[in-house]
Amino acid sequence: MPGQMALAKAKLDRWRAYPVEMVVEEFGVTPDPWQAEALTAFAERGVQRLGLRACKGPGKTSTLAWLILNFLATRPSPKIICTSITEANLDTNLWPELDKWMSRSAFFRAAFQWTKTRVQYRADPNNWFAVARSWPKQANAEQQADALAGVHADHVMGVIDESGGVPQAIMATLEAILSSCIEGKLVQAGNPTHTTGPLYRACTLDAHLWRMITITGDPDNPRRSSRISLEWAQQQIASYGRDNPWVKVNVLGEFPDASINALLGVEEVQAAMDRHLRKDQYDWAQKRLGVDVARFGDDRTVIFPRQGMAAFRPVVLRHLRTTDIAARVAQCRRDWGSEMELIDDTGHWGHGVLDNLLAAGIPSIGINFAGKALNPRYRNRRAEMWLEGAKMIKGGGALPKMPEMIGELTEPTYTFINGVFVLEEKDQIKERLGRSPDLADAYMLTHAMPDQPGQVLAALTGRTTTLHEFDPYAVSPAQQRDYNPFEER
Repeated sequence: MPGQMALAKAKLDRWRAYPVEMVVEEFGVTPDPWQAEALTAFAERGVQRLGLRACKGPGKTSTLAWLILNFLATRPSPKIICTSITEANLDTNLWPELDKWMSRSAFFRAAFQWTKTRVQYRADPNNWFAVARSWPKQANAEQQADALAGVHADHVMGVIDESGGVPQAIMATLEAILSSCIEGKLVQAGNPTHTTGPLYRACTLDAHLWRMITITGDPDNPRRSSRISLEWAQQQIASYGRDNPWVKVNVLGEFPDASINALLGVEEVQAAMDRHLRKDQYDWAQKRLGVDVARFGDDRTVIFPRQGMAAFRPVVLRHLRTTDIAARVAQCRRDWGSEMELIDDTGHWGHGVLDNLLAAGIPSIGINFAGKALNPRYRNRRAEMWLEGAKMIKGGGALPKMPEMIGELTEPTYTFINGVFVLEEKDQIKERLGRSPDLADAYMLTHAMPDQPGQVLAALTGRTTTLHEFDPYAVSPAQQRDYNPFEER
């Protein structure tokens, strides 16, 4: 027995010095070159902070799991606190990954127990464990700190998965665990989606404190991850260009331009509001209405008209029943000659409007903002519509001169999670604005379907494309900005 104990201790000491050997021997896999680099750096005595800046899909979650299990197995009474960008991400990615690798090892199955929130040493579960902790998305810095506080030991480790989108306050809290320990390690991994937060700071202001390993899928880089399809990477670069933010983040593993978090800038929106278009730049397209139906007492119902590159002053309504809203949409359709009516039906708030329009013989289209996007690159229809609308504003579109729209259009931020474009939640935007972004949502609704030539529906329905002959862009810019296509002329 003493001989077996000595052999076991020697094995664990070797794993502590050479974590790659633990992965090969216990899990039966050979780490990729960058994974071996990360495992080796983790074992170095002078490396207290290790970061993985990654493109999409190279296996960074597996690497985090290996590092956690190595620390659990090779330190006496260690405590590890693990978190991620969301509780759901922690529950569906990092934590199941630990279970996956433990199930491959007779040693880890025998010595440790996996639960939904802890991996603990069977002989001492109260003092020897890794724990999953989440923080409320709406929490302030103090609340975030409270959610992660309270883990202290001689051998302690903090882990952040998907750190590209995590607030800096989370890392600041984990830094505190290094203050009173014999050995402390901080490890983070994520896609470079934000130009703020722990990952960005570790690559810039705090670069001298972090050992940062960059994992790329760049077809031109000889050190690229072989797990990233070369053909896929080449296709993305050919389709969107190397400077495209999505390509930079997900293919190259690089931080995008500093404006990545803001979907639209103030200057871009103001330029669209000052833009003067010729009639031939927009009159080829069908006319459409985006209708954002009020959900609560303070929210507004907005009917937003757009024809191609030109958007016009909307109708704003308050405290109306769905029958009255439907009647007003029908009136706007008649007066302006719109060919497509897109109604926000998220949560079925607009269902009454849709029913009344359909009963009146107006085949309107209900759009669920939370529904599945047409393109799987977007998280939902809302993200898809907003990005398409932002592209038009940046690409020469014209907006009505409405200063109240500037904040609504420039406040939302976005990120990428597992390669998917995610727009900031509406409730978060509303909290900062102090109101619902109804004007912006109604405008973005007009981008729920690709633009079509106006005569297409005219030929199908027998309707003329234009009922109003007034050209708002044939007048002065001042007159143009005040144009309302629904006014009698």
